[in-house]
Amino acid sequence: MIANPATRNLVNFVLFQCAWLACVLYPGLGSGLFALAVVVFHLAVISQQRSMELQFIGLGIVLGGLMDSLWFRIGVLGLDSGEEIILAPPWLIAIWAVFMTTLCHSLNWISAKRWLPFVLAPVAGPFAYWSAGQLGVVNLPGLFTSLLGMAAGWLILFPLLLWLRRALYPELVS
Repeated sequence: MIANPATRNLVNFVLFQCAWLACVLYPGLGSGLFALAVVVFHLAVISQQRSMELQFIGLGIVLGGLMDSLWFRIGVLGLDSGEEIILAPPWLIAIWAVFMTTLCHSLNWISAKRWLPFVLAPVAGPFAYWSAGQLGVVNLPGLFTSLLGMAAGWLILFPLLLWLRRALYPELVS
């Protein structure tokens, strides 16, 4: 287990970036398994509250997966393959799993000010999807409306996740 909080946050950040990039560049079972391995490593080596954090990760997977599935259904988000999507693909769900590990570690600083998630999330969230689009794994059918829809979704979901962490898993709040 990594004892130093700064080292835990750095490792968490680097692992998230690696898993995100793997899932976006190689969307499929392999990258999903890599992301799962990152989450397992995180829980074994970085997490200080494994059981609580695993529950929180599960909650975020469900909520994030529902949001992404909705975006696919209403045309905010699409796959470059043109394939009709009912539920978010597994590689995108895997990204949610790894992303959730950051909320208690490398991105925990965002919750220090109550207003900060409302400012950062509507920009950073859509930027990640736009970046994935630039790498060719997803598309934003109507760029402006897609980004606007994603900004609205992130404006709601990200602060909600931080509130749920505080309300349901106070052990995870530092």
